[in-house]
Amino acid sequence: MKITFLGAAGEVTGSQHLIETDRLRILLDCGLFQGHRLEARRKNEKFHCDPKNLDGVILSHAHADHCGNLPGLYKAGFRGPIFCTPATADVTDIMLHDSAHIQEEDARYLNRKHPPDAPRILPLYNDDHVTEVVKLLETIPYGEWHELSKDLRLRFQEAGHILGSAITEIEIRDKGDWKRIVFTGDLGRRGTPLLHNPQRVEGCDVLITESTYGNRIHPPEDDIKTQLKAILNRAARQGGRVIIPAFSLGRTQTFIYFLNELHNAGELPSIPVFVDSPLSYEITSIYRKHASSLDAAFHRRLQSDRDPFSFPGLRYIGSQSESMGLNQRKGSFAVISASGMCEAGRVVHHLLHGLQDPNNIVLLIGYQAENTLGRRIQERMPVVRVLDHDIELLADVEVLQGLSAHADAEDFKWWFEGLGAVRGVGRAFIVHGEQESAVALSQLLDHVCDEPPTIPQFGESFEV
Repeated sequence: MKITFLGAAGEVTGSQHLIETDRLRILLDCGLFQGHRLEARRKNEKFHCDPKNLDGVILSHAHADHCGNLPGLYKAGFRGPIFCTPATADVTDIMLHDSAHIQEEDARYLNRKHPPDAPRILPLYNDDHVTEVVKLLETIPYGEWHELSKDLRLRFQEAGHILGSAITEIEIRDKGDWKRIVFTGDLGRRGTPLLHNPQRVEGCDVLITESTYGNRIHPPEDDIKTQLKAILNRAARQGGRVIIPAFSLGRTQTFIYFLNELHNAGELPSIPVFVDSPLSYEITSIYRKHASSLDAAFHRRLQSDRDPFSFPGLRYIGSQSESMGLNQRKGSFAVISASGMCEAGRVVHHLLHGLQDPNNIVLLIGYQAENTLGRRIQERMPVVRVLDHDIELLADVEVLQGLSAHADAEDFKWWFEGLGAVRGVGRAFIVHGEQESAVALSQLLDHVCDEPPTIPQFGESFEV
């Protein structure tokens, strides 16, 4: 059996891993690479597998860096099944239509910037490709083995990362021998709001694990609330706004849930809060639809709070004109807006209008990949490029690490102990992390593996 790493190898975004046996070719995830526009375009428009000859795709969850290039795969000739959980299917439908809209907007923007006689730039894919690829989604509930062919069995377990996220267990036959593969997708944390804890699974012949925060320990929930209150109170005193870039899927819902808890406890500062992302509103509706999949604490909350995703003073913004109006609004307020790494969407306009005011605060609540505007703001570069304008960064920048939906070193250690309790790991591959975090994770994982863990780079193949 051969495994080839075609994305999120030596970096964080663009998850894509190819498994090949004598009979099958299966792709784990098909995500978009996110980063500098030209580099992202180059990486996303070309596939390094043959989409027409894939037997299927197994999708871990619906974040864009894991599902976002499925329409491109369809455009390139893929027609096989895509296996995922029911909640992931619902969210993927929404996420991909939004992604197609972004692709088309980006193409229009770049074509306006290029000379009239330059070759026209086309979107990576369009809405028609999304409509067709969504038809290929086949749902499998958590905890049930499914025979996909005489050579392939699949089971999903709770990953605890976002709604619908899954750890993938695969049993695959290669030249008559059965092998067991476990793919974490993005592993979540224990004890976080809304979601169940990650499910421990037995060891395997091959483990493919993410490592985003393999070298960090997240602060406890109470510390997050204390920091959040302090930041909002400071903005209220200064008369400034708080700009909160947030992924529409997962991070926005968790952040609103925290604000709702502060409100119910009488501890939320009295400033308006706006969710300026139509996509976030749609996905929050999917969270409500799949409320039965959320954790026990959420259901206890429902006994006294009809809607934990809403509270007095919170308003979801729909139209573009309302969004633009926020940039002219006076006084203190907070705006939660996509995208989480500040590379597209409405938040870029809020940053354009807000970064030069020292009374304002940019609150980063998620991972910022290299070469993104979010990373440059996090590093507090004195001048940043926003929508082709050089903007002086005078606003304060705060980073709230504890809201990450990724497992930290302690979560990984606990989860790896589960792998080792039954049979351990034959061969481990560490992906979806920058070098420092991947190396740290390899040290946590080494004691349950037969061989030292491998940190593959893009395009590397391994016989296992």
